[in-house]
Amino acid sequence: MSRLPARNRARPRNDDDRIMPLINVVFLLLIFFMLAGRLTAADPFEIAPPESASGGDPAAEEMLILVAADGRLALDGAMVSEAELAERLGREPRRVRLKADADAEAVRVVQVMEVLRDAGVGNLYLLTVPAGR
Repeated sequence: MSRLPARNRARPRNDDDRIMPLINVVFLLLIFFMLAGRLTAADPFEIAPPESASGGDPAAEEMLILVAADGRLALDGAMVSEAELAERLGREPRRVRLKADADAEAVRVVQVMEVLRDAGVGNLYLLTVPAGR
């Protein structure tokens, strides 16, 4: 009556049994990142856009400008001053989306729109949310 050494008893029977714990861990990590992750970059400050009765599908444009309720500006996810905004737009005039907070002063939003016009922006899209949401 011979017995196998203790180290041989705990070994998996085949290759599938060896990689099954690895597959389980990878699967759990995949589920974790799917639930916890975000696929888009977060805005540097919170924006509650105004409501609009008309609608349209916003296309994926090149530049996104945010105007906070307190007047701060962000360009493509980075905080900028008005002078920096004009400088960056002056280099590459193109289509722009403007997302302003509903509580932002209209004077400030118009001021930003004038900076965009002076920089040569031809197509400006003012982002809103549909009324009733």
